Amino acid sequence: MTEMVYGGVPVRDVEPILPKWWRTVDKITLTCVLGLMGIGMLLGLAASPPLAEKNGFPYFHYVLRQGIFVGGAMVTMIIVSMLSPREIRRLAVLGFLMAFVALLLLPVFGTDYGKGAVRWYSLGFAALQPSEFLKPVYVVVMAWLFAASQEINGPPGKSWSIFLTLIIVGALVMQPDFGQACLILFGWGVMYFVAGAPMTLLVAMAGFVCIGGFIAYNASEHFARRIDGFLTADVDPTTQLGYATNAIREGGFFGVGVGEGQVKWSLPDAHTDFIIAVAAEEYGLVLVLCIIALYATIVARSLLRLMRERDPFIRLAGTGLVAMFGIQAMINLGVAVRLLPAKGMTLPFVSYGGSSLIAGGIAVGMLLALTRSRAQGEFGDILRGHIR
Repeated sequence: MTEMVYGGVPVRDVEPILPKWWRTVDKITLTCVLGLMGIGMLLGLAASPPLAEKNGFPYFHYVLRQGIFVGGAMVTMIIVSMLSPREIRRLAVLGFLMAFVALLLLPVFGTDYGKGAVRWYSLGFAALQPSEFLKPVYVVVMAWLFAASQEINGPPGKSWSIFLTLIIVGALVMQPDFGQACLILFGWGVMYFVAGAPMTLLVAMAGFVCIGGFIAYNASEHFARRIDGFLTADVDPTTQLGYATNAIREGGFFGVGVGEGQVKWSLPDAHTDFIIAVAAEEYGLVLVLCIIALYATIVARSLLRLMRERDPFIRLAGTGLVAMFGIQAMINLGVAVRLLPAKGMTLPFVSYGGSSLIAGGIAVGMLLALTRSRAQGEFGDILRGHIR
């Protein structure tokens, strides 16, 4: 009787957050990410003690820090993955503003830690790299602009995306950080392609990248040295690529044995950029193939779930996130086997580094949130609704 007078009572979603999250999240992708984190801890035990000994720290100093970073990344990933697409967008806008300002202020307040590139803020107890945190929120904001531009009387989101991307790429090149600049351009290009970019624009952007690379080669001695080292027929055995190549060759199929590898004593970045060389030397091709399979599964599963998504924003943001995640892994692996010039890029969830791990947790958390199962109805139901 009450409903007849006052109308029906709206049905509320009373399912608890955790059971609903577990029911809708992509468990295979989640398992693969946790597997990569576990492998990262395992390789950290092998790769980081020589660095700790060199710097006068306790033997497992970097391993313990890696454990803290992994725990923080895991908690961050799970919390972010529980958010709705609207909450993801709001979080990304706020994060983008903060990371964008931090990136622009790097020349004033940043430090290079003796590596020749001003990419970090020194916090005393740790270092913060703004570009790592910028990548996931940048993708979501660009996806929002692309999706908004497709609406009737929508804003010129595509033009705004080009303007913001050029500013970010310019700030990264000034550090210099050509690897992250290429990642930003790649993520933007993938999303623009999915959103229906004209081929002339994509060709023009490819030409712009080639011209930029030519200018960087002639203007930056550091950049030119890396390109020359990549193009030369002979590999200097005393360089990073030389050590990594030799370690991979020595590892063979099953590795030289746990703790028996030598590359970690020679490579200054064995625990970060060249962690895959440690894996190949001590555990062999078997572990390397397992790592590649985990990355491939994450990318394939995410894209398959996104193909069923009809919301343009979710589809674009998810595609950009998984594309940037996959290409970063490919670049790191390609550098180690000399398919690509050295980039100074970490292997997601496997390399040591607080900024990389926490930012990776945010990125994959967003991806898991966007690929969660949600009721969308059938295409036939939508068509019948429009006909009515």
